[in-house]
Amino acid sequence: MSRSCRVITVMLPCLVRAILADNCSISSYQCGAYFTCPIVKRNNVCPFSRMPGQLEETKGKRATFGMGCFWAGDSLFGALPGVIRTCVGYAGGTKESPAYKNIGDHTEVVSIEYDPELVSYTHLLSLFWSNHEYSLTRKIKRQYMSLILYHDEEQRLLAEKSREQEQRKRGEVFVTEIKKFAKFHPAEDYHQKYRLQNHPWLIETSGLTTEILCTSPLAAKLNGYIAGAGTIDQFERELPNLGLTEKSAQYITKYISENQGSGLYC
Repeated sequence: MSRSCRVITVMLPCLVRAILADNCSISSYQCGAYFTCPIVKRNNVCPFSRMPGQLEETKGKRATFGMGCFWAGDSLFGALPGVIRTCVGYAGGTKESPAYKNIGDHTEVVSIEYDPELVSYTHLLSLFWSNHEYSLTRKIKRQYMSLILYHDEEQRLLAEKSREQEQRKRGEVFVTEIKKFAKFHPAEDYHQKYRLQNHPWLIETSGLTTEILCTSPLAAKLNGYIAGAGTIDQFERELPNLGLTEKSAQYITKYISENQGSGLYC
């Protein structure tokens, strides 16, 4: 059997499942659930977890920030062009298996997967400095502290440089910690895409489930837009690639208008 025939043989069952599955469809950009597939097993990436026209694998980088309540950061970065997906959780500490009611020495953080060709780490840092829930100059409990966890040497240098620049610009000394990333502990399901979870109708009609909110690119977008983190113009530009119904699009537009500029924090 030729190589091309073997590829078709392997891929055909996956295509059928992707089209028929309730929460995985090539045309809906909602994937994040992984079905049994040799490609997923090998690469840990579902080939159909992209928007239409973006079925090729996106090479994402990671950024991890603590800036107060993680619900806000989840929305802020989720709607940002170039961000692939977001997930909230606990990091920066040493406690094994932290939980919301037993977080130990960890901090609430948002984990961001982004495409560096579309959005730079420097731009992510600019949003980080401008969107803290609490003061950058006053120490608070570790759960809500200002924290940058760098994933490589380039991120460390950029983070330290940006902190120096922001301190000079504001004439203040920040308490923000910059330290090497070690491990990320995803938060409980009810924390993931918290703003979006207040709209169960939209979750259902978009083909999403609670289990995939942490991994779905579509969930990240909707969670940002529904909280007013993006603009209507931006949403309309992305709309053709989101696979949403007309009714869902109108619903989201309504909430963008109502929530834009109202603040992301509780």
